[in-house]
Formats: sequence, C-alpha cells, structure tokens
Amino acid sequence: MRRLSIRLISFLTVLLFAQLSIAAEKQNTLSIVNAYMSAWNKHDPDAAAQYFAENGEFLDASVGIPQVGRETARDKVIKLFIDAVPDLKWQMVGQPIIEGDNIAFEWQFDGHNTGAWAPETPATNKPLSFKGVSFIRLKDGKIATQHDYYDALSFNKQLGW
Repeated sequence: MRRLSIRLISFLTVLLFAQLSIAAEKQNTLSIVNAYMSAWNKHDPDAAAQYFAENGEFLDASVGIPQVGRETARDKVIKLFIDAVPDLKWQMVGQPIIEGDNIAFEWQFDGHNTGAWAPETPATNKPLSFKGVSFIRLKDGKIATQHDYYDALSFNKQLGW
C-alpha cells in the first residue's frame, strides 16, 4: 500500500510539472506574439521585424506570394501597412489557440488609409476596419511563419477599389 502511495505521488508530481511546463510554454508563445503586435501598434516596423526569424516567412493569403526573410517581411508587409495606415490598431479578438510554439488567433485591424500603398495605389483617406485570422509558428522564440487570412473583398471595398 505504501509503495502504491509513493508511486501515485510520484506520478502526480510528474504530471503537475508537465502541466506547469506546458502552461509556461503557452505563456511564452503568447508573450512573444503580444510584443510583436505591440510593435505594430507603436508603428515601428524595425521593432516588429525583430520578432521574425532571419528567414521567416510572411504570407498574406490575399496576395498569395510568401515574403521570405526578416527584411523582406519588414519592407514589403509591415512597413507597407504602417506607411499606408499610420494610425493602425491591430488587436487580438477572443482567446487564441496555442499549441507549443504555434498560435492561431482572430484579429481586428482599424485605421485610416492616409498613405500610399504603392505608386499606382495612392491613399484614399478612408477609414478601414476588417477582421482576419493569423497562424504563427515560432522557432527559437522568433516567427518562423506567419500566415494571414482576411476578407480582402471588404478591405478593397472600404478603400473604394
């Protein structure tokens, strides 16, 4: 009986430590993504890009072509959005789903398009508000992949395109 109690206590101790480890890992993943989003909301493309792995991939599903590399993600995605919507606010909606280094979450993006997206797409000076979902995979504390899916039709209609 005593041997069974010791084994049970040992098993419960291991189980408790495993649960604590999983909780800490989830908190770490969430903390990294929250800090990344905070850099976007501070309108700092260099700070936001630092959360990407050197060869990280950013996929905007509406564009369909992955942007590979920290500098490419900074220049062709992060800076592009911050320059086009300098008052942007990007916030997580609801509870994210976290599994180890992977996180999926719904988000809301709001702001005013007062900057050009490109030479052929000047600012519309219109408000912009849309929702989407991001799937982010971390590796060694950096974003290895970020895939964003959102309602591009609504996005384009709001801008009058």
